[in-house]
Amino acid sequence: MTEQQAPTDAAPAPADAPPMPQAPPEVSTGPEPVNPDPVKPKKDRRTLRAVLRWTAAVVVFGAVGASAAYGVTGLDRTDVPGLATESDGRWEYPEIVRPALPAGSPGPFEDANTAGAHHADLRELVLPAPEGAEPDKELRGKDGWLSQKAFLAAYGSKDDRETFGRLLTDNGLRHIAARGWTTRDGTRTSVYLLQFNTAAVVDEIQSTDLIGYDAPEYALRGAAEVTTDEAFPEEAALDDVRHYVYAEAKPYGAERVREAYVVAGDTLALIVQARKGSAEAVPFQQTVVLQSQLLG
Repeated sequence: MTEQQAPTDAAPAPADAPPMPQAPPEVSTGPEPVNPDPVKPKKDRRTLRAVLRWTAAVVVFGAVGASAAYGVTGLDRTDVPGLATESDGRWEYPEIVRPALPAGSPGPFEDANTAGAHHADLRELVLPAPEGAEPDKELRGKDGWLSQKAFLAAYGSKDDRETFGRLLTDNGLRHIAARGWTTRDGTRTSVYLLQFNTAAVVDEIQSTDLIGYDAPEYALRGAAEVTTDEAFPEEAALDDVRHYVYAEAKPYGAERVREAYVVAGDTLALIVQARKGSAEAVPFQQTVVLQSQLLG
């Protein structure tokens, strides 16, 4: 079809000439792109609906009035050390559910949440024990809250306990939630979540007082010397959540200890695993990743 264009120098049309036909309106053949900019838009955490599966581990995140499967980062079997066979040592976890947020409260990493606060009940953000594990009654605390003294008992030196304790108090530690368990192979796991007023406080503690160049500033019981766990897979990294992972250096005693600090908004997590002989790498990686996802 040939378009007709009126010449710019043409004489005016007579008064009784019919009106020029108007071009028909454009008909949309599909939804207009939301963001035509080639730059990839930031994902909205409330709308993600992918499913995370690490064999038997599925993380399900609850939303207000509904629940949805929510996948952040799954580890490829070929990228995780030791995952060469089906019997790679991974634990069987129950369905893991992120608690619903109070109505109108943003998630910890939404733009509206400038404090990076976890508005959900901190006790419900602690990773549950895997199936068949024996719970550690000492970490149950009172009504699910662990005392600062009980948390500091994880550290070997009296000086470290006192120094770290003052640091926590001075920075306005609000709550500690914890859970511990022992699996059939004798691996003991302890998970601690420490909540402060803002993410800025946690960042300051981590960067200034807690994490040194190649090791934490305060040594855990039975792990006087640790080194960075270089074998921890890079694929385990999550947006907005940082982890610092260590393993006890040789020669170690009757048990080997693995530990990780996780920084997630207003919450600092400590994950510790110990086992006679050696704490296996795969269950430790699995525990750190799942706990990070609950906080992310």
